[in-house]
Amino acid sequence: MTGALLLALSPLLLGVALLLFRLALYKRGEERILQRLGRAYRSVRSGKARREWFDPLLQRAGVDTAAFNPRPWLLAWGGLVMAGLLASGWAFGLMVLLSVPVLGYLYLSWRYRLRVRQIIQQLPGLLDYSVRSLKAGRTLNDSVLGGIDGTREPLRSAMERVRRNVRLGVALEVAVSELAELYDQDEMRLFALGLRINQQYGGNASELMENLIKLIREREQGTRQLKALTGETRVTAWILGALPLSMVGYFLLGNPGYLLGMWRDSQGQMLLLLAFAFQALGCLVLWRMMRSL
Repeated sequence: MTGALLLALSPLLLGVALLLFRLALYKRGEERILQRLGRAYRSVRSGKARREWFDPLLQRAGVDTAAFNPRPWLLAWGGLVMAGLLASGWAFGLMVLLSVPVLGYLYLSWRYRLRVRQIIQQLPGLLDYSVRSLKAGRTLNDSVLGGIDGTREPLRSAMERVRRNVRLGVALEVAVSELAELYDQDEMRLFALGLRINQQYGGNASELMENLIKLIREREQGTRQLKALTGETRVTAWILGALPLSMVGYFLLGNPGYLLGMWRDSQGQMLLLLAFAFQALGCLVLWRMMRSL
């Protein structure tokens, strides 16, 4: 039994070992480059996109990618999978193997949506400061960058990325456009488009920003009205998603032998896994429907 379990775990452990080895090689090369370039590069590297595929998701969620170390999380994940295999067999271990990344992705997505909502709510304040600075005679770059110090998180850290890129020689409209693509928001794309048009063809930048402020506030008001009108649908979706899980919890508290007996049987185990898969699929469909409202 132990030999078969170790044989089943060997591909997972080999993959984790290869990933840790790759991260170690990348870290060593990065430190070698930092020693050549000096400490000045260290202060701006957090604003640069690194090579890992999950870096954009971490940056959108507000995680410092320069200080983030994935190795403890990978080791904890492997430990949970091994504990699940030893405690309840391959089915539970497979469930842990698949559910941990999904839960991590959902958590980062939730943080990203919360962060973007706060950024869009704070953006009119920055634009209003820029309008007043433009009317006072300051340049467009100074008006936009000068208002960063007066903003709050998370808009401040997002705009600090723009300021660092501008100091490195990137045009303001290009830096804002890169930020808009990172957060995937139409309001920031309109802001970057207005800056690009103003830089290339001229025009009244203060009037453009005033119209953008009005557009953001009207869109926010429309979103709130839509949420109020669809509140009953949202509550229904939450009830439908939570009802099966509530029934499972009730059975575990009232008659735990009922579900545990199914879990010990091979056919019952497959039925429970199939029910779990359908529950996850149904929650995904309801979530997509709620996002479209």
